Amino acid sequence: MAPILHISNLVLQREQKILQEINWQIHPGEQWALLGPNGSGKTTLLHALTGYEPPSEGKIEIFGETYGKSDWRSMRKKLGIVGPWVATHLQPRETAIAVVLSGREAMVNYWGKPPPDLWVEAEEILARIHCEHLAERLWGYLSQGERQRVLIGRALMARHEILLLDEACAGLDLVARDRFLSFLNHLTEQKNTPTLILVTHHIEEIFPAITHVLLLKGGTIAASGPKEEMLTAQNLSTVFSADLEVLRDGETYSARLKKPAHDRKVFG
Repeated sequence: MAPILHISNLVLQREQKILQEINWQIHPGEQWALLGPNGSGKTTLLHALTGYEPPSEGKIEIFGETYGKSDWRSMRKKLGIVGPWVATHLQPRETAIAVVLSGREAMVNYWGKPPPDLWVEAEEILARIHCEHLAERLWGYLSQGERQRVLIGRALMARHEILLLDEACAGLDLVARDRFLSFLNHLTEQKNTPTLILVTHHIEEIFPAITHVLLLKGGTIAASGPKEEMLTAQNLSTVFSADLEVLRDGETYSARLKKPAHDRKVFG
């Protein structure tokens, strides 16, 4: 099948090269994680995908349309992002259902009176993300985990076909993170869920439904492919420039530093 996302020989250069020779394809049915250390180019790649950072060289195609040739606004509607910049622009007194409604027209802070059918659709989406009880709750009083769910509801309202989750677990405690990742895993099993691209630098956030991983280091792709082949000690040690070992418990992965015995401190 034709790829839904196809990046060819992407180079992004400003004062220096930030991204170089990025080649990446995503096919229908795949769910991806974009994994790399701080400064590896993850955020810049997201900006290129959403059209905010035009490439210096190369080509980005989304569902057969190419940036620079097709209507940029039309392409943007197919790809949404859940990230901290949206959250910081929402007014504390905006209700959760208004936040979801704002996704349809890509507004920040909904204004006007929505037609009844749009309101019903927003209520259905809140139920789908298990947040119907939050409909009239003010944004300023939502927990971080609740906010992340509502923002995903906003993206579903926009009917994006690809959804970028940029550091989606930032600010969540251990329990809230586990519940949110379980929610994402369940979301992929539902009909009409967009293709997810989870952007993270924590291997333990790669939930079971993720099928493929792209490893980014220094603005280049270190490796990409099926999750089981990518999440190895050798690959992660290369990407994070450290001697790591990978642990696996069923479909859950984690990594830790290997330390020589003489470097370990004994407390007692």
